[in-house]
Amino acid sequence: MSAATAPVGQRIKTARRRRGISQAELAHPELSDSYVSLIESGKRTAPPAVLELLAEKLECSLSYLVSGVTAEQREELELGLVHARQALDGDRAAEARTRYAALLAGEAIASLPHLRQEAELGLAGALQACGELDEAITLLAGVRHRDAAQMPAELYASVTCALSRCHRRQGDLAAAVRAAEQILAGAARPAWSEEHVRLGAELLIAYTERGDLLRGCQFRGELLAAADRLGTPAALVAAHRAAAVLAMESGHDEEALAHVERALAAQSELGDPSGLNRLRVACAGIALSARPADAGRWRRLLMAARAEPVNGPAGAAEEVDCAVNLIRAELLLGSPEAAEGHLAAVRDQIEHLPRDRQAEIRLLAGQTMAGLGRRREAVRELAAVAAWLREAPPTRRTTRFWLAVARILQEVEEPGDSVAAYQRALACMGL
Repeated sequence: MSAATAPVGQRIKTARRRRGISQAELAHPELSDSYVSLIESGKRTAPPAVLELLAEKLECSLSYLVSGVTAEQREELELGLVHARQALDGDRAAEARTRYAALLAGEAIASLPHLRQEAELGLAGALQACGELDEAITLLAGVRHRDAAQMPAELYASVTCALSRCHRRQGDLAAAVRAAEQILAGAARPAWSEEHVRLGAELLIAYTERGDLLRGCQFRGELLAAADRLGTPAALVAAHRAAAVLAMESGHDEEALAHVERALAAQSELGDPSGLNRLRVACAGIALSARPADAGRWRRLLMAARAEPVNGPAGAAEEVDCAVNLIRAELLLGSPEAAEGHLAAVRDQIEHLPRDRQAEIRLLAGQTMAGLGRRREAVRELAAVAAWLREAPPTRRTTRFWLAVARILQEVEEPGDSVAAYQRALACMGL
């Protein structure tokens, strides 16, 4: 049995024997030797004050008596967590995943619940950044279940938000909604915090992608009201960005643009130009869909955003988002040659992205190749998109993808495959 897994009493006994002193010598003068004997045998639980006294007499750390981890081991674990976090924040997700996994594989961290939880949540973030969503879901669900009773409400909401997002990115919208509704749709609603608003925004997007627009419209009012009451830029950004997605899917383009502008205005209050650029990248897709005529303006904003250095665990994803929206803007402006240039910037990263993201980029690649008159390359890209779509669950998003595939195939004079894609789109809508 190692020190980290031994009972507290056994660690006291081991430390006493290592010092070569008797129970009476350890006890005197504050405690009785019988009391020390009971603690060592596990028949009594020593209160914190007694443990502090014994740690001082045994010349060891209180951390060692409580957890079996020495002060040096704890410092080493904390330093390891710092290095792992730096890797994740520095957009080195694979390195961060390796570092967090190595920390969790050690025996000592199991005796330090807070450090273990930090490592587990860090690993979940690294897995998400690497596109390993199944593993992230398993880890997040396990942490949430095990630590639910001890977690602060805000942290519980944050973990649930990450779990719901992973389910949504996997296409399991029922699981995404279920996870968020466990907190936000119960009889006893939680007090709204920034983390609860972020979770609410994730729930609203899941409603939207699932096609549950009526429920989404009902919940949107509650979410926006909560964000307004909090009045913090972070809450307003999350709520209005999600409301913009709902409005766009509901066919209310001007309302979607109004929410985008509210989100950008709230973000600008933080005085963080890099954060504002990141939000512009995130909102560009909505704006380009809602008002294609503004593609030139958004192209300029995206080019400016691309020139800014991007750091953080989502840095690579943000760069991909920027390139994808630039491709869309160039295609709307009738410039497939420029779109191909932006496409080249993400080609090397495609295989490392989640499959839904790969499909989106290949769809844009197919449209770009069609615009360049390279029919064979367009058909090859669209075939890859169709292969993923056939395995994906039917959602509003997959319906849009099938429709886009059908239109591009029609453009490159593949009528048979185009009709088949239209039929798939109708099937996704239940028709």
